[in-house]
Amino acid sequence: MGITKKVTVLAVGLGLVTLSACGSSGGDDSGGSGGGSRTVTLVSHNSWAVSEDVVAAFEKQSGYKLKVLEDGDAGQAVNKAILTKDNPQGDVFFGVDNTLLSRALDNGLFQPYEAKGSDQVLPEYRVDEDKHRVTPVDTGDVCVNYDKAWFEKKKLTPPKTFDDLAEPAYKDLLVVENAATSSPGLGFLLGTAAEYGDDGWQDYWKKLKDNGVKVVDGWEQAYNEEFSGSAGGKKAKADRPLVVSYASSPPAEVIYADPRPGTAPTGVAEGTCFRQVEYAGLLSNAKNPEGGKALLDFMAGETFQEDMPLNMFVYPVREGAQVPEEFVKFGPQAKEPRTMDPEKIAENRDQWVKSWTSLVLK
Repeated sequence: MGITKKVTVLAVGLGLVTLSACGSSGGDDSGGSGGGSRTVTLVSHNSWAVSEDVVAAFEKQSGYKLKVLEDGDAGQAVNKAILTKDNPQGDVFFGVDNTLLSRALDNGLFQPYEAKGSDQVLPEYRVDEDKHRVTPVDTGDVCVNYDKAWFEKKKLTPPKTFDDLAEPAYKDLLVVENAATSSPGLGFLLGTAAEYGDDGWQDYWKKLKDNGVKVVDGWEQAYNEEFSGSAGGKKAKADRPLVVSYASSPPAEVIYADPRPGTAPTGVAEGTCFRQVEYAGLLSNAKNPEGGKALLDFMAGETFQEDMPLNMFVYPVREGAQVPEEFVKFGPQAKEPRTMDPEKIAENRDQWVKSWTSLVLK
């Protein structure tokens, strides 16, 4: 989120390849995305993934060729987009989530555009409705995942809540991502702030630190190298049965397995979830704003919304969009996720991350 969701990395970790729009962008008949270009360029984090037939549908419907530039983790991609806003790499940016949205808006990253179909976005995901600088695209829950087999073997009940994670029974079992460099890491930090409040989250993290929490830079390392429950972690002989990931990670483990198991090998501690929402926006100074508008219209539409779950492992935000059976069975959305007002995130995020860094990493 990004919500994510990071399924492209997960697929590679399982020895598979996820189809990306990069492969179908075709030639640029104008040498760039300027002037009368028939190419529209999307800048995204490295978890962008979409079906080839959906890309083809967009290109046929709009008359534009789609080019995708993947630019690292969500936090890195947002920061780079801000630094290059006067001469942007593309026309549309996708992948800024509610944890970083204020940074993008305050730095003038986007220009206003109300995408066609945005009136079909579920009300709880709408933001910036007076200026329409971003379009909600997807949502997902950052949650602690657990390795079912490990806990069954140890005859230990998996944790369910934030409080549980600090109990001695779960010492040296949890791996989390760096809140300063990782979108799910930041989401988990905000979840703890929502749970324990401005005055309590630091004491909670002291308990986690005393309980042996391990911090790594990003999701790929945490999930595919440190977490014993993932396919990648099994190959790496990982020894941490708890990881900060997503509620949609269990269905990914089922879908990419061969043969597919009847149940997911991993579970979700629902009392640890924080809801992320990802947005896309028309970049300020975009060289092909009309192409960018067409792309935003498409991303808000039913075809793209219903394609996302099994490619990026996120939930659609469009009212009435169908969700795959695997999501309903193996990765349902959290019933009571932690949330936080975007203004509160904006006011506190940077200081919280600074305090977290000093407290946990030093």
